[in-house]
Amino acid sequence: MTFEIGFVLALIAGTVALFATEKLRVDLVAVLVMGVLIVSGIVTPEEGLSGFSNAATLTVGAMFILSAGLSRTGAVAIVGALLGRAARRSRWVGTALVMATAGLVSAFVNNTAAVAVFLPIVLGVARETQTSPSKLLMPLSFASMLGGTCTLLGTSTNILVSSIAERQGQPAFRMFEFAPLGLVFFAAGSAYLLAVGIRLIPERRSAEGLTGAYGMKDYLSEIELLPEAKSVGKTLGGSPLVKELEIDVLEIVRDGLRMAFPPPYTVLRAGDALRVRCDVEKMKTLQEREGIRIRSDVSLRDKDLTTDDTVLVEAVIAPYSGLAGRTLREARPGGYQGATVLALRHRDELRHGNLAQAVLRPGDALLLDVQKDRLDQLRADDDYVLVSELDLPWLRKRRIPLALGIIAAVVAVAALGILPIVASAALGSILMVLTRCLTMEEAYDAIEWKVIFLLAGVLALGVGLEKSGAAQLLAKFMVGTAGAWGPVALVATFYLVTSLLTEAMSNNATAALLAPIAIATASALGIDARPLLMAVTFAASASFMTPVGYQTNTLIYGPGQYRFSDFIRVGAPLNLVLWILATALIPVFWPF
Repeated sequence: MTFEIGFVLALIAGTVALFATEKLRVDLVAVLVMGVLIVSGIVTPEEGLSGFSNAATLTVGAMFILSAGLSRTGAVAIVGALLGRAARRSRWVGTALVMATAGLVSAFVNNTAAVAVFLPIVLGVARETQTSPSKLLMPLSFASMLGGTCTLLGTSTNILVSSIAERQGQPAFRMFEFAPLGLVFFAAGSAYLLAVGIRLIPERRSAEGLTGAYGMKDYLSEIELLPEAKSVGKTLGGSPLVKELEIDVLEIVRDGLRMAFPPPYTVLRAGDALRVRCDVEKMKTLQEREGIRIRSDVSLRDKDLTTDDTVLVEAVIAPYSGLAGRTLREARPGGYQGATVLALRHRDELRHGNLAQAVLRPGDALLLDVQKDRLDQLRADDDYVLVSELDLPWLRKRRIPLALGIIAAVVAVAALGILPIVASAALGSILMVLTRCLTMEEAYDAIEWKVIFLLAGVLALGVGLEKSGAAQLLAKFMVGTAGAWGPVALVATFYLVTSLLTEAMSNNATAALLAPIAIATASALGIDARPLLMAVTFAASASFMTPVGYQTNTLIYGPGQYRFSDFIRVGAPLNLVLWILATALIPVFWPF
């Protein structure tokens, strides 16, 4: 044990703790680790910053652009729409079709992007079949993860481990090298979910409208201003209703006409009906005010808040949103006027009051009343994912064949070994822009820069592990414990450790941490490193037990109204099944 080894091991422990507790953003933690390694002298500046030019980082960036090309042309949305029409026939047919389609698309498209497109469609299927959305959203997320294990492009983790292996003298992974075990995983996972898993998922969210799903019955009301009301004759912004009680006025109904999002200079009149959002305490205060009549016979629902100019929508804070840690007042959906937040679902908590000070986290779901002419702005904001089923935005549908052809060419060129995957993906990204499937601005916006910085940072940690000797020390520990039982036991151990770590921290960080140790362990035993690397790669994509271990789980957390324990209940048996399958089949598909 040298000072360098001890320093790196302590740094790893601190990194894992920061990833797991989310005290700091994951990309910030990764860059911080990179800086510490460079300042300590364990890695040179060139080695520390090499992650930004690594083939894995560049390939993942290109894949974001390729996925955006499919989305902007509408290729993925049209597949989803066709799925939606077929899946509405029955609950079980719908579930099976959702899983099969999500798995197929996620094998070639970024998982998070695929789930974001399918979310509103699946919610529509749930509504049509009178099925709780909770029963469909978790299978959607799990199927996308399982589908991503089938190809090199299926997930950034596969690309990352392939790059680490190649850097250490191992052959790079081939495009469809994952397919034999990936298809077994997908078949076993689908069978488990259809036969057992769906029965274990509680019906957390009903199939009713958004006002019902967000418990708005006691928070939306309609009041009438009588002639003696103090607010009559005053502007809306200067009225006691707004200045003293801070009530949100969503709409004014006057002489049969509806004014959505009335401006603060609107002068209130006797007889005006105000549709308002307020909590129970403010409702009691309203009842005591002279000149205010609460229309208790009116129960506002989705249709009452939808006009020619406004619509009720549900949006989720994206997994890598820059709004994480900021209050709702600072976030202000889209940063513009014309959107009122009616409710917020944060983890297991549903909030209706004091929303301005609520601190946002990825996966939080918002119920919004939005002006229709602002929808495109909200839809284009990468910090939010709209999950309500709305009319498709303007898409470049005539370029769908071009986008599909480019993706097919990228896969074929890499699979046939004509070009490395980084080169084919980069050329495909360029073609997406040249063929006008994407604009340059859209290409820049498509790249999840947090993921790029995360990858660069954790790759530096991998270099530090190797240079300090910590990887070799940990490899000796693995050989001395699990290695005594044979190489199959090592496969089981690496899979289990990776699977448990990736539930608490980034799957990419877990893979970057354990891949060098797997290679060093194989070298110490004189066996092929491929089986151990496959154990790490597959396990890093098997994050079924928490809503924070994988981005797609984070995305469905709020809309499904799940609790943390729901993922453990459904995901733990699936993790166990896949662990057994991996232990038995990895040595068969990739002999030692």
